Amino acid sequence: MMKTAMRVILLAVTFITLGSFSASRAQDKGQDMQLTTPSIETAILAGGCFWCVESDFDKLDGVIETTSGYSGGTIPNPTYQNYNKPVEGFEPHVEVLEVKYDATKISYEGILDYYFRHIDPTDDGGQFCDRGASYRPVIYVQNDQERDIAVAKSKEVAALIKQDVKVDILEATQFWAAEGYHQNYYKENPVRYNLYRWNCGRDQKIEKIWKKAS
Repeated sequence: MMKTAMRVILLAVTFITLGSFSASRAQDKGQDMQLTTPSIETAILAGGCFWCVESDFDKLDGVIETTSGYSGGTIPNPTYQNYNKPVEGFEPHVEVLEVKYDATKISYEGILDYYFRHIDPTDDGGQFCDRGASYRPVIYVQNDQERDIAVAKSKEVAALIKQDVKVDILEATQFWAAEGYHQNYYKENPVRYNLYRWNCGRDQKIEKIWKKAS
């Protein structure tokens, strides 16, 4: 009887221990899944030709998806033919990039730091060879927190490059995706794209600006 009772007790202890271990493993697995689940956020940025901005951001770790498009104005259903044209009663748009990113891998501040290092933050008359308000650099913020981060980053960049930063920080408005042939243009038309980018002097100017940064 004593041996039988001991066996029952040992079996009970074993089941309780295994149950606790399994529950602990399940909890740990749940925590791991929670830690690795992407937290998708969106940033709307203008930095000149959206082909180039898209090409740059597609190389950034943590970016999930990029879409070239138009924003900042009030022209409904804008197209490449009319997004920046004067229309009575409407404001023209700016070429922008919608960036979807995983906030568990890169912060909004990290997105802006990369952005500033891939544009000319001193030129509000356009960007590189593309001139006019529709090509000017703009950060479209979606809340006060993003605005505070953008303002702080702008001041930081000004101190680094020792020049005035002329990037607008504006309230985000509706984003309109550009036509399909503009998406991934740098991949679909590599020869034309690379020739355009080189002739525009984008990389050369950026290197010159940041070479002097302290």
